[in-house]
Amino acid sequence: MAAPVSDRPRPDRPRRAGPAARVALAAAAGFALLALWVVLAPTGPLPFDTGPLAWSVGHRPAVALTVARAVTDTGTGVPPYALVVLAGLYAGRTARERLTTAAGLALCLAAGQLVRRGLMYSFARPRPPASGWALHADNWSFPSGHATTGALTAGLLLTALALRHAGRPPRTAAALVLGWGAAVGLSRVYLGVHWLSDVFAGWLLATAWLALAVLTARRYPGRYLRRGPA
Repeated sequence: MAAPVSDRPRPDRPRRAGPAARVALAAAAGFALLALWVVLAPTGPLPFDTGPLAWSVGHRPAVALTVARAVTDTGTGVPPYALVVLAGLYAGRTARERLTTAAGLALCLAAGQLVRRGLMYSFARPRPPASGWALHADNWSFPSGHATTGALTAGLLLTALALRHAGRPPRTAAALVLGWGAAVGLSRVYLGVHWLSDVFAGWLLATAWLALAVLTARRYPGRYLRRGPA
């Protein structure tokens, strides 16, 4: 007599990719396509690069330049690391959680910056013409270091807020963090030292890296970053 349908062994179904995996794949694919376009472009800028840069060079009142320089300074050097360490200390409930989270966020930021730097030297894309620069800039252009760092830092700050507030970061704080991260990247175009495609590449790279970090964190025991499907 045949066993009831409910008692029959069911073949294992392939596990579907969760949100973090899909985001990582989509962002990585977007970065790869944009990078390929940059490599194959017959001239330096892409079609959507020249308009924003020309507008920026032609619209630079003194106050706007001061604000842009101040914003761009927060996206490099010590400030991003100070922000993520403070966010990690805020996210934890115990002393050990605070230290572990702060160290993990800082390590994620540092590793992401190393990856970005390696890609920058690999593509070796020249910056826009120096005649339009509103400040000095070093190294190559693609992907933007400030845009990548700003987006990585913003994502890590949101992660810390989510950890502290049970997966629901305060809307006002989240909006401010996202706005700051976007402003850091856009300030580079306004100051004339990056093409818009450099900034887009930085945002895509940061998104892929953050999603990959979430997937990695979920492979280890602990309560952090394990509330949803990977």
